[in-house]
Amino acid sequence: MTAIRIVDVADEAAFRLIPPCADPAFDHRTCDYWEDAERGSKAARVIWLEARKESEPTAPASSNPFAAAPGDRLENPFAPPSSGRPTFNPFASDDDAFAENPFAPRREAAPTIVEGPRKLRLLGRGLAVFGSYAKVALDGDVALGYAQFGPLSAYPRAQRLRDLYPQLPDAPLPAVITCVATTSEARRQGYARALVLAVCDDLAERGFAAVEAYPERGTNPDATSAATPEFWVGAGFRVAVDDERFPVVRREFD
Repeated sequence: MTAIRIVDVADEAAFRLIPPCADPAFDHRTCDYWEDAERGSKAARVIWLEARKESEPTAPASSNPFAAAPGDRLENPFAPPSSGRPTFNPFASDDDAFAENPFAPRREAAPTIVEGPRKLRLLGRGLAVFGSYAKVALDGDVALGYAQFGPLSAYPRAQRLRDLYPQLPDAPLPAVITCVATTSEARRQGYARALVLAVCDDLAERGFAAVEAYPERGTNPDATSAATPEFWVGAGFRVAVDDERFPVVRREFD
């Protein structure tokens, strides 16, 4: 392995660097397996790579004859003048849109992704609050590895899997690494480990106390998104739940 460069997936240019899966039946660029616990899939879906803008929901027609016409702006006479910024919500999750805290120094609005492929928009959900949800490993200009991560709240399937094991600590909730993979040509050369270490350093700097991953035993290496327990142990994790099929690995940050 020569000099490796780690790039955050925070815009479409970086998204286009994501390398192909070792098995062409799957695609990191269209996978929503971890984001959608009910219908998510790892399958390759070419149509999802088309640039699209999230459509605005259409409000149903009102039967109230005194209601404002569509497009009219309603003002609350008891509210302070609107600044155009969302109100701060102390109970908001990490995935909610950024809202200004009136008791903290004002921050510049962070970028959001509202156009582009569906997966890019999923990866961009946390940019305003959390930061990047994915990284790509490059050797020169060649992309050889990919990792997806983020707060537990961003990945309902990870939460569902975690709920199976009451022995896991409830607080503080960990960040999760849902996917780490390299191209078949780059396997066993240290790229995936370098990605995981970079993600761990990033998560520690963002204030997380721990990170978990959910590997799968007994499956084709090209078909799994989270490597093997042995890989994670080699990257500084410990086996927190030694399940026969779906173990949990965990690393606490100092």
